[in-house]
Amino acid sequence: MGHPGERERAEEQAAGDVADSASGNAEESRKAPSGLPSGAALTAEEQLRAELEEARQERDQFRALAQRTQADFVNFRRRMEAEREEIQKAAGDQLLLKLFPLLDDLERALQAAPEGDQPWLVGIRLIGKKANALLGEIGVQTVEPLGKPLDPWEHEVVAYHETDEHPEGQVIAVVARGYRLHGKVLRPARVVVAKARPQAPAAGSERASNGEG
Repeated sequence: MGHPGERERAEEQAAGDVADSASGNAEESRKAPSGLPSGAALTAEEQLRAELEEARQERDQFRALAQRTQADFVNFRRRMEAEREEIQKAAGDQLLLKLFPLLDDLERALQAAPEGDQPWLVGIRLIGKKANALLGEIGVQTVEPLGKPLDPWEHEVVAYHETDEHPEGQVIAVVARGYRLHGKVLRPARVVVAKARPQAPAAGSERASNGEG
């Protein structure tokens, strides 16, 4: 049996070890919640970051989709406006093409009308002036071919006239006016074009062809 003093020191040492162990366990309990591993907090943070990154990617995708949709809508609206303008332009051209024959009749009536200031004649002339002014306001111009060389893009030949007074291919008469709109020919001018007379054979050539020496 040991000395009483040694037994007391041994008991005090054992009590100290138990106290240190209990203190260490308490510290570990404060560091990590009960039932949760020490690495679980870090895993939850990583998961939160991953979810945040996924949300950002979805946001960017929706933003890009919205931008593409807006661009498609703008392009669609532009196409619709262009098509509407083309339809309106085509309808205007068709209306003008139907109006030109009426102006031709009016011009022929004025050319055939007698000289004078009769009220009905003054009225017809006024109608002609207003019609030409209206065409000018919308950009319609007349084709003036008289005295110019034949231009197949602006002139439609209705007849040829043999003559020595004009060079061949020159427009010598206008049957109906031509019209253009913004540089585009709506209706070519109907014209008569000069044609050179055939050359009469020389007297010597005629005798030679008849066998005369």
